[in-house]
Amino acid sequence: MLLDFFSKFFFYFQAGGYVMPPLVLITIILWYMLGYRFHMLKRGNSRSVRVLLEKYREGYDREPSGIIDDAVVKAIKLAKEQKEELRFYLDDLFFEHRKEVKRYAKTVRILVAVAPLAGLLGTVTGMIETFDSLGNMSLFSQSGGIAGGISQALFTTQMGLVVAVPGLIIGKMLDRRQEELERELDQITDLVCSEAEKC
Repeated sequence: MLLDFFSKFFFYFQAGGYVMPPLVLITIILWYMLGYRFHMLKRGNSRSVRVLLEKYREGYDREPSGIIDDAVVKAIKLAKEQKEELRFYLDDLFFEHRKEVKRYAKTVRILVAVAPLAGLLGTVTGMIETFDSLGNMSLFSQSGGIAGGISQALFTTQMGLVVAVPGLIIGKMLDRRQEELERELDQITDLVCSEAEKC
């Protein structure tokens, strides 16, 4: 079963021509980055920011399990130190969180855009091979001739779309989650500052 899968994959890999290795590399990098973003964009507790602030102030001792939990705990600790210009310190405190939620977002968008273009390059290459076969009258050559060119064109187009479409959908979902987390970080800052009256 596994051997059959690898033999089919190897055939598919070879049929795509020289464009297929970069496409496979793009696929591996893209899914690594999507997995990383999915793992890092954990909110934590499902309660609202306001409720979380109240709970942790009352002595809620649960270990933070996500970005928002961690931000709430750190914001409460900072507010207790009674520093002036609290908003400035909170913005500085949340800088790492903001950096973490944005990590790989641009690269994912670039890879999603590059994958179909690489597939298109393979399509053009395959069609050139097809027309060369027609011009040389080598329709039945050992290298594949017209059939080889068309299969290369179709395989690379398919691979480019298979990489780009799921990457685009999942990337957009993660971008929305990122925006929600950034809004909640702003909300934490506003709530802590308004309650502490040090901003």
